[in-house]
Amino acid sequence: MSVGTLYDKVWELHRVAELPGGSTQLFVGLHLIHEVTSPQAFSALEDKGLSVRCPERTVATVDHIVPTITQSRPFADPLAEEMLSTLESNCAKYGITLHGLGSGRQGIVHVIAPELGLTQPGMTVACGDSHTSTHGAFGAIAFGIGTSQVRDVLASQSLAMNKLKVRRIWVDGELSEGVSAKDLILHVIHSLGVKAGVGYAHEFAGPAIEALSMEERMTLCNMAIEGGARCGYVNPDAVTFAYLKGSLHAPSGEAWQRAVAWWRSLASDASAVFDDEVRFDAASIAPTVTWGITPGQGVSVEERVPTLESLEPSERPIAEEAYRYMDLAPGTAIAGVPVDVCFIGSCTNGRLSDLQSAAAIARGRHVAAGIKAFVVPGSEQVARAAEAEGLDGLFREAGFEWREPGCSMCLAMNPDRLQGRQISASSSNRNFKGRQGSATGRTLLMSPAMVAAAAITGQVTDVRTLLRKDLSPGLSKH
Repeated sequence: MSVGTLYDKVWELHRVAELPGGSTQLFVGLHLIHEVTSPQAFSALEDKGLSVRCPERTVATVDHIVPTITQSRPFADPLAEEMLSTLESNCAKYGITLHGLGSGRQGIVHVIAPELGLTQPGMTVACGDSHTSTHGAFGAIAFGIGTSQVRDVLASQSLAMNKLKVRRIWVDGELSEGVSAKDLILHVIHSLGVKAGVGYAHEFAGPAIEALSMEERMTLCNMAIEGGARCGYVNPDAVTFAYLKGSLHAPSGEAWQRAVAWWRSLASDASAVFDDEVRFDAASIAPTVTWGITPGQGVSVEERVPTLESLEPSERPIAEEAYRYMDLAPGTAIAGVPVDVCFIGSCTNGRLSDLQSAAAIARGRHVAAGIKAFVVPGSEQVARAAEAEGLDGLFREAGFEWREPGCSMCLAMNPDRLQGRQISASSSNRNFKGRQGSATGRTLLMSPAMVAAAAITGQVTDVRTLLRKDLSPGLSKH
């Protein structure tokens, strides 16, 4: 049983009661909602004659269903228009803040809450979206929940939950040039498996983690769920505080100093006891790409699709299924696999630093013939910041489309979808069958810089080869 970890401390701070069935009633400090998982929850409230218990602790945005080419109303898709209208009316009825289209604060829910300072260390955060684990980057405990639980949080500002075990994932050393947080988490998931985290919260720690920016930490925690963990987190530190300071909802003045002192106290104790620990060496990690139909089916860009014989017997059935679906033969080099569509965006990799890393590869180059490549900022704030740097023009000049903020092709609940057997180089988080909008479409997950490299060459490419060319005599890295 873990003792003295951040998870233990935050759990105790938010524990309301022990319930007869053995679970804990846990107070939710921040409830984030969007247009997809909230309509049924609000309807259930009305059916029971209930109201929203703490509307000031609920914040809404619209992200999953919004088109990214044009966001003029009404939407061409009547269902999408209905979902947005329903969210607008529910927020107005119950006094919930909605960051809607054109507000300047709209975007993917897991992008806007951190950038607005809504997500803070020591919080419990819940949202009807599995990638709520993103917010753990701030030293919060953040859970994705289902629609019935969205109803429960709206009605009671609490959840019935069972306490998790805590595994520390310690990463020594430092990441090499061209290797990102996305590569790190894909490597971790591949190494441990997609079910290893079941029943656990994952604490990411060690020198390599401490060296990551807040946006990189968000990428890491975002995909903790893909390794089976219910949540992932990083202990708050100076990097956390620098990111939060001056944001819209962050404390200020003397309250800021008190908050920082308290946030520091929440970090896992030096003597903390973990239920499990695994260690990785950051320097040994290369750019990583998925080849199959789960985020755990990944290889280094230097490697080949694994043969059946090289896998554990328990992994072979899903590997055989992946070979057939992806039309990739065992032993195929992942570098050189052709792509059709290149997507940069999502709650995993749609922040400013993600766009900057992709732009560094696109600068002075052009998308290969026949490749559809597009960039979708994670929020209106990200879009404004990128445009202020001229990134929109840089991408357009390189042959990328520059889009409006939204979830886009991450899950294709909008017009951004693969067609037929197209294969996508994607900076998103899931490569499940049909995930990007076509029942037969195929997805290769990779970092934004790797997606940009694939767009330029028309195939999976080791981004480090392009970085080396940039550093050749007579050429500028940027």
